[in-house]
Amino acid sequence: MSAGNYFTQEGLDKLKVELNQLVSVERPSISRQIAEARDKGDLSENAEYDAAKEAQGLLELRISKLEDVIRHAKLIDESKLDNSKVLILTKVKLKNTKTGTSVTYTLVPENEADLKSGKISVDSPISKGLLGKSLGDKAQIKVPSGIMEFEIMEISR
Repeated sequence: MSAGNYFTQEGLDKLKVELNQLVSVERPSISRQIAEARDKGDLSENAEYDAAKEAQGLLELRISKLEDVIRHAKLIDESKLDNSKVLILTKVKLKNTKTGTSVTYTLVPENEADLKSGKISVDSPISKGLLGKSLGDKAQIKVPSGIMEFEIMEISR
C-alpha cells in the first residue's frame, strides 16, 4: 500500500488543526495586512502590499493543498492490523546483530514520520527491509555505509 494517502487518526487530526489555524487565524490576518497596506495609498510602489499579496497567495495554496489531502485521506483501521508481522503502524524493537545495540521504531505513513520520536516512514529503506518479517527474523538492510543486519526482537502496537 502506498502510504501517501494513508493516515492514522492522530495524523489526520493534526492536519485538520493546521487547516483550521490557517483558515481562522492566518487568512484574516493577511486580509487585514492587505487592507492596511492598501490604505497607505499608491499600490504600484507599495512593498508591504506586494509582500502581503504574495503571502496570501502562498497561504491559499497551502490551504488548498491541505483541503485536498484531507479530502482524499484514507484512515488506517488499526484494529485490523496483524501483530505477528511487521506492518505499517507496527512498533518494532530491533537488535543490530553486529553491535548488539537495540533500537525501537514505529513504522508510519510518510507524512507522519518523525525520527526524533522514533517514527520512521513505511517507505524508508529500513521499513522496506522489515515489512512482512516476523518475530525472530533477521533483516539485511542496505544503508549508505553498506549492509546492516537486524534481528526483530519485539513487535507491538
